[in-house]
Amino acid sequence: MEYLALGKIILATPWLVYLSICDFRYHQLPNPWVYGGMLFMLSASFGIGFHYALASLITAFLSSLFLLLPFFLRAAGAGDVKMLFTAGLIAGPGNTLNLILLVSISGLVLALLMLAFRKVNTARLKHYARCLFDFRYDLAAGRKKLPPPDTESCRIPFGIAIAAGLFLNLLIQIFFSAGRVA
Repeated sequence: MEYLALGKIILATPWLVYLSICDFRYHQLPNPWVYGGMLFMLSASFGIGFHYALASLITAFLSSLFLLLPFFLRAAGAGDVKMLFTAGLIAGPGNTLNLILLVSISGLVLALLMLAFRKVNTARLKHYARCLFDFRYDLAAGRKKLPPPDTESCRIPFGIAIAAGLFLNLLIQIFFSAGRVA
């Protein structure tokens, strides 16, 4: 089984690096690359076995549900949902919660790094914090001062977090599968 995880990490790493670079530079995940990775991993899953492919599809579907609400609230893009679906296919059966947890932690670290290096506008963070903790804060006046949510200074490239979370998940799979063999 460690050969399967090792093969996945070897095949997925260039794909993850390219999509991370595209998301960081252009704030877009190119559909041909996302769908290509999805089709490749789906066909590889069916090559392993029908039950493995079915379990991988369930993992992918459950993983993509994690970003469905942010997608409807316009906080995540469709490319992020599709990339997380593909990441669920790559992670394989039984890794839904691990993948979601690692993607979330990677997203938090990415957001904190972008805040620390001033790559993202902090106006929305300050506004939401004041809404939660300052009862005297004028919501309407504060909302008028916010930059539009579609500007690049308000966006965090979540594809990088998905790639980092999937990479960590695959490393953990290799680590634990190697521990069982020894």
